[in-house]
Amino acid sequence: MDWWLVLEWLIKSVVLVLVLLGGFAYLTLFERRVLAFMQVRIGPNRAGWQGILQPIADAVKLIFKEELTPGQVFQPLFLLAPIITVVPAVVIAAVVPWGPDVELFGRTIKLSIADINLGTLYIAAVASIAVYGIVLAGWSSNNKYAMLGGLRSSAQVISYELSLALCFVLVTVMAGTMQASEIVEAQHKMWFIVIQPVGGIIFLIATLAEVNRAPFDMPEAEQELTAGYHSEYAGMKFALFFMAEYIKMIAISAIAAMLFFGGYREPWFLTGTWFSVDVNWWLGPLYMFVKVLVLLFFMVWIRATLPRMRYDRLMAFGWKVMLPLALSLVFVTALGILAEMLWLIPIVSLAIGALFVYFVNRSLTMKFKRR
Repeated sequence: MDWWLVLEWLIKSVVLVLVLLGGFAYLTLFERRVLAFMQVRIGPNRAGWQGILQPIADAVKLIFKEELTPGQVFQPLFLLAPIITVVPAVVIAAVVPWGPDVELFGRTIKLSIADINLGTLYIAAVASIAVYGIVLAGWSSNNKYAMLGGLRSSAQVISYELSLALCFVLVTVMAGTMQASEIVEAQHKMWFIVIQPVGGIIFLIATLAEVNRAPFDMPEAEQELTAGYHSEYAGMKFALFFMAEYIKMIAISAIAAMLFFGGYREPWFLTGTWFSVDVNWWLGPLYMFVKVLVLLFFMVWIRATLPRMRYDRLMAFGWKVMLPLALSLVFVTALGILAEMLWLIPIVSLAIGALFVYFVNRSLTMKFKRR
């Protein structure tokens, strides 16, 4: 056994977990400050300089908060559900490359924990596991509102995972591989968001539904479900659900950057210059950080702008709009690659996307007139 390889995996795993946990803590501060800026408020600014210690104060509060467990819950699954929800959010980032290969101490070190051949399939599989935590949390609470919240959340996640999986198919067809590092390298001349812009938009919308972010935040519909599947949770058990959402935001943003925005690669117009990753490898993690930050800002911006969707419209949008559109894009992309006419893919995709927007707008207008 190569013990140096085991040590390398251990160090990279610890670093990734610490980065995700630290990112979760300060993403909450980032979101609150951005929302405050957009809503002309001040935001957290008391704990430390500009509120920089606010996440630590929140963590201390949650650690010492009283743990309440209702008497009628099924305790084994009630305790296990938060863990089942948070673990996939962490391990899903294991295949994401954060930079190019680095030569250190006479070894070639990959800046990802596991660069497996079936990277996109691994991501799709792990993302599905979190659904079990949501369902079990609702069922084990022995509360009809929590149960309804769990069923509603799981139905939402499963519905939008179909469109998400088809976006993985899009990227696999364009790159010709499922391996994450090769997908990134396939974009060194042109990012996939340029070749398939509508597919990138579908992926970003589906990820918002996947992590229950606004306007798809059905579990937080307090008026209907009193917070949904985590109604009966308190203290650190509630904090684990909270942690899973924000860690998954970071992981999903990193995956979106990897699939459609070139990953750790520089923009194509900087290829061959001093700003290229091929010249300075340390720019790779920096580019990745900037792209993830921009995508997280996009998620916060959406939350500050759009109201929550009605549940029946959310499901109809997933099944009647997102899924057929994603299927048609897979067909168009495969046809364009077979015909060796890549320039045709974005044109036809945008035309199909515009057609879907027209029909959705027409349907909503007709419903409004009938009222």
